[in-house]
Amino acid sequence: MGSCAVEGGCPTDYIAIALSILSFTLLLIWSIFPFLLHKLPRTKASAFWLPLFQLVASFNLLLSILMSNHFFKIGKTHWFHSCYLWGVWVEGPLGFGLLLCCRITQASQLYFIFVKRRLPLIRSYIFLPLILLPWIAAAAFIHSMKPLSSRCHMKARWTIPVVCLHSLYIAILVGVTAAVHHIEFRFDELKDLWRGILVSAVSIAVWVTAYILNEIYDNISWLQVASRFLLLVVASILVVAFFSISSSQPLLSQISFRRRESREFRTMSQALGIPDSGVLAQSEPISRIDPNEPLDKLLLNKRFRQSFMAFADSCLAGESVHFYDEVYELRKIPEDDCVRRIYMARHIIEKYIVAGAAMEVNISHRSRQEILSTSNLARPDLFHNALKEIIQLMRTNLARDYWSSMFFLKFQEDSNVRSNEYELEQMTGWNFSPRLSSVHGTDDPFHQDHLLKTSGCSSDTTDL
Repeated sequence: MGSCAVEGGCPTDYIAIALSILSFTLLLIWSIFPFLLHKLPRTKASAFWLPLFQLVASFNLLLSILMSNHFFKIGKTHWFHSCYLWGVWVEGPLGFGLLLCCRITQASQLYFIFVKRRLPLIRSYIFLPLILLPWIAAAAFIHSMKPLSSRCHMKARWTIPVVCLHSLYIAILVGVTAAVHHIEFRFDELKDLWRGILVSAVSIAVWVTAYILNEIYDNISWLQVASRFLLLVVASILVVAFFSISSSQPLLSQISFRRRESREFRTMSQALGIPDSGVLAQSEPISRIDPNEPLDKLLLNKRFRQSFMAFADSCLAGESVHFYDEVYELRKIPEDDCVRRIYMARHIIEKYIVAGAAMEVNISHRSRQEILSTSNLARPDLFHNALKEIIQLMRTNLARDYWSSMFFLKFQEDSNVRSNEYELEQMTGWNFSPRLSSVHGTDDPFHQDHLLKTSGCSSDTTDL
């Protein structure tokens, strides 16, 4: 016990290592499961790279604890065993600091979007490095002063400022979370924020206790082994509990291997409970399509819109119709339901409007900037000008080819079949045989047979 307490390699060390590998594997599966299941395209927005940075920071945190607390028997002459590399840089700015900064960035996005009802004033790729600067400065200062012992421990006068830095960022996260706690979120954003605050506060308390015990009782072997075991186990729990994609990608947060109930939504409109969204209903009204009518009027017909969308997708130009469809679903949300309108507007902006979006639409710079710089994401006419441009674009590039395509012929055929079925249902509802024609009276060759077959029912009615 005495030798492995100093050099590493105790049985409890390997148990802790196994638990950390298991926790990070679960975290990796949890984070990539929705992308593998639905084969979603990779985007350049913060909705993708913020969770990615959380994964990197989680890996760095676990690896830094492994390397700086002597879990392995590695010669100290190796350059990669430096306490300042792992215990200062990787564990601080690239580990726990980056984790906290990612969550603060996500929380600040929620504050601007749902409280201020506008997109954040500072882009995430600028905001994140800015709030990470104090961690980098602190790591550079500690590295220059070199206060660590040969066992990577700090004295009390160094430990207290480091703990204060950790606590300051948790306090900032608490403050931003408190500013959005009154919003009735539709997904797990608020719950994930409070959970992150709880586990990070508990982790700091455990780490401080372990560092203090290591510093005061550094001659007790079993305490050294137990404290570093506890450090790695708590960090393994932290990285799993702290990770969240609900703030960045709320729709994907509903797709998880942990959810046994079937709550997988293909579109944001379905997830928000917008009526009559998603697949076509059997009761969808039947109407004839006149190609001479304006395209914007024809697109109000859901069956036509889906046929037109399938044609556009086959031409690799479906983003315009998909954009129209989602804006159409947004219009169904009442104007006083600001939270759902903001969810839908944010989804449309991230999917179709921002530069590099998965299905970026071709609109003018003026219309794009009007949407991105809006002061109210819930306003009804947010996408009005962009929608007019998209309809004109579809009328010019897609409509003419659609009328001569197999998609329109199939749509007409399906409409005729449904129309005939509807007329047949109406006829059977009139108590006529399916073989009867529209001829009535004495000209109908089946008129006499019909009267004989129904005479009993008619006589009963007469008696009544």
